[in-house]
Amino acid sequence: MPPCSRPVIRGNISRGNRGGATVSRRGALVRTTGMGRSIAALAGVAALLAVCGCKAEGDGAAGRPRSPVHIEVPGTASATPERVPTPKSSPAGNESERPSAAPPASTAPPARVLWSRGDTGRDIRELQARLRQVAWLFDGPTGTYGPATEKAVRGFQGKRGLPQTGKTDTVTWRRLVGMTREPGRWELYLTGGQPAAAPDPRCMTGRALCISKTTRTLRWMIDGRTVSTMAVRFGSQYTPTREGVFHVYWKSRHHVSTLYDSPMPYAMFFSGGQAVHYSADFAARGYAGASHGCVNVRDEAAIAALFAQVRNGDKVVVYW
Repeated sequence: MPPCSRPVIRGNISRGNRGGATVSRRGALVRTTGMGRSIAALAGVAALLAVCGCKAEGDGAAGRPRSPVHIEVPGTASATPERVPTPKSSPAGNESERPSAAPPASTAPPARVLWSRGDTGRDIRELQARLRQVAWLFDGPTGTYGPATEKAVRGFQGKRGLPQTGKTDTVTWRRLVGMTREPGRWELYLTGGQPAAAPDPRCMTGRALCISKTTRTLRWMIDGRTVSTMAVRFGSQYTPTREGVFHVYWKSRHHVSTLYDSPMPYAMFFSGGQAVHYSADFAARGYAGASHGCVNVRDEAAIAALFAQVRNGDKVVVYW
């Protein structure tokens, strides 16, 4: 049998011919009546293809085989309706496919100022003690927010990208607290200024130098009334200051220790070689150092006034 060529079938259905259809194959005419006969013609074509060994070419969409017979029926919808693409929706939670709104303008109020120049009190001591821990302040604590503290705060702020106002606001304070530890009592009063302890009962009569080791303070009292108070420093554990009730037995304005060869101005001796006197080392280093057993005073003006008032024979009470 000779090879078959690909049949070309053209169909045309005319409404004016009572639904009749004419199908042409190599000049042969096949007349059918109605849609049922058209279907019969298609079945015949399929049989012919099976005999000739031909197959439909895969020229349809996505390579799918398409029937070699194409019948156009005016006014009739296509057997395969056209697919209308639908917009691809973003997966839930994927914000990259969604239009992003413009960020709102910043309306955050400025940080609240806690302390600034001129403020005083224990909080200022803590601020200064923490600034000392991070090496932005070397003096004090004094309890007064002065130029040195303001300069230290400004430097700390600049190092961390904060507005350099020199005022301690809530943001600056949180950053400082996060970098430091809670100061101890004698870090807060490294150079004195702590409140004096209640006087010992033995100090309530006569003239007495009432010296508390607990608070490291000296009260100058006359008949139970406090005349003045000042911070003091004592001997170390190897050269402790003696405790008890004593009396001033010698005063020496420009005394120099013969044992340690160190100056002891405004010295008021009360027990052997131990005396109340001014100490330049205490003024410079605070409680970072210690005496050799004497009671050191760092405020030179205060001890000068005290030296002028104290007499030989006045009572000295050293207690905890």
